Amino acid sequence: MIIDVHGHYTTAPAALGAWRDLQIAGLKDPSQAPSASSLKISDDEIRETIETNQLKLMKQRGSDLTIFSPRASFMAHHIGNFETSSTWAAICNELCFRVSELFPEHFIPAAMLPQSPGVDPATCIPELVKCVEQYGNVGINLNPDPSGGHWTSPPLSDRSWYPIYEKMVEYDIPAMIHVSTSCNSCFHTTGAHYLNADTTAFMQCLTSDLFKDFPTLKFLIPHGGGAVPYHWGRFRGLAQELKKPLLDEHLLNNIFFDTCVYHQPGIDLLTNVIPVKNILFASEMIGAVRGIDPTTGHYYDDTKRYIEATQNLSEEERFQVYEGNARRVFTRLDAALKKKGL
Repeated sequence: MIIDVHGHYTTAPAALGAWRDLQIAGLKDPSQAPSASSLKISDDEIRETIETNQLKLMKQRGSDLTIFSPRASFMAHHIGNFETSSTWAAICNELCFRVSELFPEHFIPAAMLPQSPGVDPATCIPELVKCVEQYGNVGINLNPDPSGGHWTSPPLSDRSWYPIYEKMVEYDIPAMIHVSTSCNSCFHTTGAHYLNADTTAFMQCLTSDLFKDFPTLKFLIPHGGGAVPYHWGRFRGLAQELKKPLLDEHLLNNIFFDTCVYHQPGIDLLTNVIPVKNILFASEMIGAVRGIDPTTGHYYDDTKRYIEATQNLSEEERFQVYEGNARRVFTRLDAALKKKGL
């Protein structure tokens, strides 16, 4: 089974974006604020958006199951207040759950949290609990920068995050560390902010002793880990200077990387530097990079081609990247698959 651990509902029906526009307008003029119940999206609309997009490409490219969460750039936690984010997160999470109900063989949900700048992260727990217990979510997306590129929140090692970590450990679910839209003109959302955040999150963990407090906490750092694999020697050296243990012991029991790296040399580097046990297959298809690479004639985000082509992996190691590691890191996914006899 080929499990893609990084998928977003980037093709949601237009009504979702229109509702969000009204919600944002309502922040200035409450008379325009829509109710959650006013959003009407039929099962047929969901089917059409999935069958003609993600599912079509999954079948063409040979992947079987996607861990599916709300569109990352739409999370936009910097907009409004906690109530704004709470209503928006609930709507987006329910849509992803509906996708998983309509296509149970191909999608399983992960949740966004109703984060808001300056608001205690513990306020997100009710949505997290609902998504795990009622929707069968197997993971969450955690935004280390709800401010949208201004980095006003404390680092991930700060104790303010601990209530979320405690719930993650209780449910044994990982968090994908994923920022949202950048509203800082210095940082392009997908070309800079996302990769900055991946690298920053790793460094925040490196400089802390977070995993001593939470030995079973699991973070998935997307987009191949940002700059991390490319500068592995730098991070090893910094850990040494900070008197931290070797990175294998200090971080690699808890931090994992996906394969959303969009060219062959990048995947070759990732699989050469990072231990195979820490690499999970992903594509983030129909996401940040949607075009065709003129040098190969294939879509940049058709990452399975790179995994197949790299000479750094044996067949057993490819199995781990495609399936084994995902089932080990996302234990609720593994349980759901076993329940189906898979």
